[in-house]
Amino acid sequence: MTPDVIASYATIILLFLMAYFMLAAPAFLLVKLDIPVVAQLLRGLFSAYFQMVAIAGVLATAAIANTGRLHFAIAIGLIAAFAVAARRWFLARMDAQFTARDRGDVEAVHRLRRLHWAGMTANFIQLAAVIGGVPYIM
Repeated sequence: MTPDVIASYATIILLFLMAYFMLAAPAFLLVKLDIPVVAQLLRGLFSAYFQMVAIAGVLATAAIANTGRLHFAIAIGLIAAFAVAARRWFLARMDAQFTARDRGDVEAVHRLRRLHWAGMTANFIQLAAVIGGVPYIM
């Protein structure tokens, strides 16, 4: 397989993961996050998403760097690095909101909802950036 084909596959896998999150995350807008099981499912979705984007991003970075397109490899590498940092950041804040909610803080659910929106927005921006770079990668 040529390096261009490998880079294409790696990019498609990264796009698939981001598109899945973009389709799955809005479903949580239809339910209340004060239900502990629902909030834990949302946390699990965020955790898995950031972890998979980090792994796929590292693989895509290596594949694209192998084709000689270093600018795009750096861009995908930044997405992978963001996923690693964002996973820690989002999960720590979600856990803090779960603790606050369990203590009776009624605003914790609203802060959790804002985190949800922030995560969806970050995913949308990253997805748009990767889609915008597809013609240059292929």
